[in-house]
Amino acid sequence: MSHIAHTISFDVEEYFHALSMREQFPRGDWDKIPSRLAVGMDQILNLLDRHKARATMFFLGWVAERHPALVRRCVDAGHEIASHGYEHKLLWEIGEQGLDSDLERTEQALVAAGAPRPVGFRASTFTLTRRTWWAFDHLVRRGYRYDSSVHPVRHPTYGVPGFEPGISTVRVAGGAITEFPVLTRPMFGRNFPAGGGGYLRLLPYAFIRKSLEQADQAGRPAMIYVHPWEFDAAQPRMAVKWSSALRHYRNLDRTADRVEDLLKRFRFVPALELLAERRALPAGA
Repeated sequence: MSHIAHTISFDVEEYFHALSMREQFPRGDWDKIPSRLAVGMDQILNLLDRHKARATMFFLGWVAERHPALVRRCVDAGHEIASHGYEHKLLWEIGEQGLDSDLERTEQALVAAGAPRPVGFRASTFTLTRRTWWAFDHLVRRGYRYDSSVHPVRHPTYGVPGFEPGISTVRVAGGAITEFPVLTRPMFGRNFPAGGGGYLRLLPYAFIRKSLEQADQAGRPAMIYVHPWEFDAAQPRMAVKWSSALRHYRNLDRTADRVEDLLKRFRFVPALELLAERRALPAGA
């Protein structure tokens, strides 16, 4: 079992919200598509309950508006509710002028569904990069206490190579906010992604488990993330390019077993609780 506490998080979105599915599911069609969210969320909540683990749920505001009972179910089970933005737009698509309204709309949806106002945020597809560093100003101004959007890796869409891979403080003109990136593993002079999501399915499971073990033994809290649709091997299979199909569909039938093994081996608590216990939130936040 763990030496320390870590955080497992879930980006609560439908399978058709994934970036790789954009061309197949235009925004205007979303309300016409049957929801499959319960397929994954039922498994997730049952797994967490069985292993006495509590998580951070990064909800899309769009999902919270349509599934308020799911938000309340997560709250009642002791999970933290955080913001994943309203409708899974990348930060540079929302733009600096649009971020405040996007955050506010999501906050209103979560509060209306019965959750406390969120103080944690994760941008869609980790698109808080040097290009969108202005997002930190908006988060601080709106009272967010931590962010989990910066991925310290090299990637064609996202990533801030060289960024502190552990918990750190980001300071902007209006104040400070804690950054809690998803887990990476240092090798060959760079950070390799090991924090879950597609990497949990695509990479050998031993790599993910060993990466978390190393962080645990070193006393460094790790952030893991998964999506509900990654527990849904029966979801519709769309005709997408091979690279998108690989990222989205490969090993969906193994997600639940791999997450359960992590829950057996490590202790998980919500991000806000972990950061507060370690006094890792900025003073005055």
